[in-house]
Amino acid sequence: MKKDILSMNLTELEAEIVSLGEKKFRAGQIYSWLHEKRITDFSECSDLSKSLIVKLNEIYEIKRLVAVRKLESKLDGTLKFLYEFPDGERCETVMMSYKHGNSLCISTQVGCKMGCSFCASTKAGFVRDLAPSEMLLQVYESERGSGRKVESLVLMGIGEPLDNYENVRRFLELLSCPEGKNLSLRHVSLSTCGIVPRIKELADARLGLTLSVSLHAPTDEKRNAIMPVNKKYNTAELIDACRYYFAQTGRRISFEFALIAGVNDDIRTAQELIRLLKPVSPCHVNLIPVNEIREREYRKSGKVREFQKILTDGGINATVRRTLGADINAACGQLRRDSMQN
Repeated sequence: MKKDILSMNLTELEAEIVSLGEKKFRAGQIYSWLHEKRITDFSECSDLSKSLIVKLNEIYEIKRLVAVRKLESKLDGTLKFLYEFPDGERCETVMMSYKHGNSLCISTQVGCKMGCSFCASTKAGFVRDLAPSEMLLQVYESERGSGRKVESLVLMGIGEPLDNYENVRRFLELLSCPEGKNLSLRHVSLSTCGIVPRIKELADARLGLTLSVSLHAPTDEKRNAIMPVNKKYNTAELIDACRYYFAQTGRRISFEFALIAGVNDDIRTAQELIRLLKPVSPCHVNLIPVNEIREREYRKSGKVREFQKILTDGGINATVRRTLGADINAACGQLRRDSMQN
């Protein structure tokens, strides 16, 4: 099996190239071709010898992504890509435009193990983790396919990033590398459903990124019913990990809260949420109208603004997420699932 050269950092690539009997500086040339010029074939490396190109082709592969579908919202210009890997598996990536620039939402796994009851990403089950290169290619190919520069990134697509921790860490290293995309990790948000040990490990790494926690319920009873991960890491453990993250990094935690009509949108739930999050202040709550999917009867709440007011009156900063790409089902998981069914 050929080695995944796009997943290697510059230090590793230098060691590989020297082991081939080549000068160390050749690694920098190759790295530039891969991550700045973003070639898809070693034959494009015009400053390398033919003999080195032959060696590279024998030992390494440049992974590829193919956009099998591209949807553009007529409402706000949001772009949604359905990408296919050489093994036939697919993932989704969404490009959103804001006043502050373009933000890309990428996937970290094919499918998801977490089983959150309101999420389309988990319905078809978990298939495999994405390699660092496969995450990076979502950035490169989305820039190429849209003509837009990615200025911020969210790991909030298909999959649980902290369930693919080592590959995600390497991806972040490649993303922020000065010889590559060179995106500051302060412009990156990582969303997790609450894998406590990994949150603490991420805190210790002090990468500077924003931690976004998919909370969706303030008590164990309510969270157990919609998020199975809570049975392993309960709300008290999760909040303790969030406090630790803030203490280690100084970065404010963002909590995602999808409001489901008749499930978690009542006054009592809002008051329970205030009590839960007080120890984590300063924090931010991002209220989201739930994504309606065919397999569940969950419906969007009509009490979003009322819920927001209760939180803000209680001292919790809360905003309502702007819905983008509503006409193209831009919420993650839907396009992949539909393509599998078809």
